[in-house]
Order: sequence, then structure tokens, then C-alpha cells
Amino acid sequence: MTLSTSRGSGLFGDEYRETLHMLSEGSVRRHFDPYLDIDWDGAEFAIDRDDPRWVLSPELDPLGASQWYQDLPLERRIEIGRWRQANAIKVGSAFESVLIRGMMQYIMKLPNGSPEFRYCLHEMTEECNHIQMFQELVNRIGDDVPGMRPIFRILSPFIGVAGGYAHVILFIGILGGEEPIDHYQKALIRGGKDTPPAVLRVMEIHIAEEARHISFAHEFLHAHIRGMNPVSRAICGIAFPVAMRWLVGEIMTPPRAFARKFDIPADVFRDAFWRSAHSRRVLAGYFGDVRMLADDLGLMNPVTRRLWRWLRIDGERSRYRGAPERAAIS
Repeated sequence: MTLSTSRGSGLFGDEYRETLHMLSEGSVRRHFDPYLDIDWDGAEFAIDRDDPRWVLSPELDPLGASQWYQDLPLERRIEIGRWRQANAIKVGSAFESVLIRGMMQYIMKLPNGSPEFRYCLHEMTEECNHIQMFQELVNRIGDDVPGMRPIFRILSPFIGVAGGYAHVILFIGILGGEEPIDHYQKALIRGGKDTPPAVLRVMEIHIAEEARHISFAHEFLHAHIRGMNPVSRAICGIAFPVAMRWLVGEIMTPPRAFARKFDIPADVFRDAFWRSAHSRRVLAGYFGDVRMLADDLGLMNPVTRRLWRWLRIDGERSRYRGAPERAAIS
């Protein structure tokens, strides 16, 4: 069985083609270069490894919320927060590389005239810039962080290539990686968290361009899932929560090397990722937009709702894409 759909240039509706044209033109008119739009050597963006702004947010970071972390001396909280944030940035670059592999595999099978070909290449160009931007920031922070957890790092080249052959699942997975990172970065900025300036500038650029990328993934899934047969739609309904829960674990959970390096007690680590009531609210909060999308696609039914709940990523759907959570996480 395949989850592929017809991709001929004339088989999509005019509205989808116009959306892709608008997104492509947006990438031409407004895009960023990590070495033109960030003055890496300027005093404003200098990295201070002892900056107290590295301390993890108790509202947004599940480890930052733990009493164990809050009871540590300030210098230790800074060190742990700096390492965790640097590693999260490194994870972001690794995920972008998986996205690029899968998307490149997909577009090279598209027919001439496909409206998706041009936009996907624009997005991949932007993702390459993001990888450069992320790695430059990691290098300047100075912690030798590993990024992805070991198994995902080993499997990532194969995951990207396989995704090119199951392109609907690929784009579900793309949202599984993009949505949690985007949600976290927006929440930091909306909440007024005082963040090191270089990190803040990288987040601002990333959020601005990810808005197009996430919009495309939503539109892509609307266009492709609409034409699927009932069996393929049922598979997608199950794939949505499974992909979200798997990928948020890979992206937002630090590797065990982090716990060993900083002597984090096993019960603290387990509660933070993702067993405590607070951390589960954080986890579910990443996916309001995705729950809205799955609902709009008709993929929410008694079976899949139960699966979302069993995976502990259920909750209210967003009122609109990018909407902040209605209540603060506490």
C-alpha cells in the first residue's frame, strides 16, 4: 500500500497553486542571510557564558520548573541552561537536515510545471541558512553539545530518504519537528523572557521564516490528504499523534549524556521529560495547531482521539494558527 497521491501540475486546485505562488514570492521578497542579518562580531551579540539569562524558564522549560534545578546555585543553573539551550539549537539544525533530505527526495520525482517544486526549493534554501545560523551560534556559545539523541542521529539519513517516498507522512513528520520548536520560541518572546541577544536574534529570524514553512506544510496536507482513499486517510489519522509524540521526544528531550554530565537525578529527569503534571501540560501545549489541523482534515475520530489522549498530547485545538495558549502554563 502507498500513501502517495497524484501530483500532476494540473491536478491541484487553483487556490493551492496560488498559495504556493504567494509563499514562493514571499521567500524572494523577504528572506534572511545568517551572515548579513546577524552581526556576529558586534558587541551586541557577543556571547557571555556567565550571563544569567541562560537560566531556564520555570514556565516553559520542564527541567527549569523542577525544584531540584531551582535549588541549585546560580552559576550551576547558568551552566545547565546554557548547555541545554545550545543542545536544543544543535538539535534544530539536525532536524532541518532530515527535512532537506526528505524534501529533496520528494521534489526530484515531481513533473515539470509542479507548483510545489519551486516553493520546496525556496524552503530548503532557507533551511540551509538556518543550519548555518544554528551551527554558528553553537560554535560561539562554546559547549561541545551532541545534538540529537544517539539512535535518531544514526537513523536520520535513512528517515529523510524514506520520507521522500511517503511524502504525506514526511510532511506530518515535518510538522512534528517544526511545531514544538516554533511554539517554544514564540512563547519565550511573548512571555518577555530575557534571552541572550544572539539567541533572541536567531529565534526572531527562525520564527519569521518558519511561518511560511509551517503554512506550506498545512496547505500541503490539506491538498494531498483530500484525495486519499479511506484506508490511507485512516493511516494518516494514526500517524499524526504517533509522529508528534515521537518527534517531540527526540527534539525536546535532551540526551542522557546531559543528565550524566550535570548529575541530574534519575527521578528529576524522568519527571521533567515527561511525567510530571507540569511537563505534560507543556508537552500537550506544543500541539494546539496540529490538533486543529487534524480536526479540519477529518482525522479526529473516536479511535484517533483516544490515541492522542493515550500519548498525552491531547487538549484543546487552537482557535487559529499560531494562537497563544489561552491559559499560562503553571
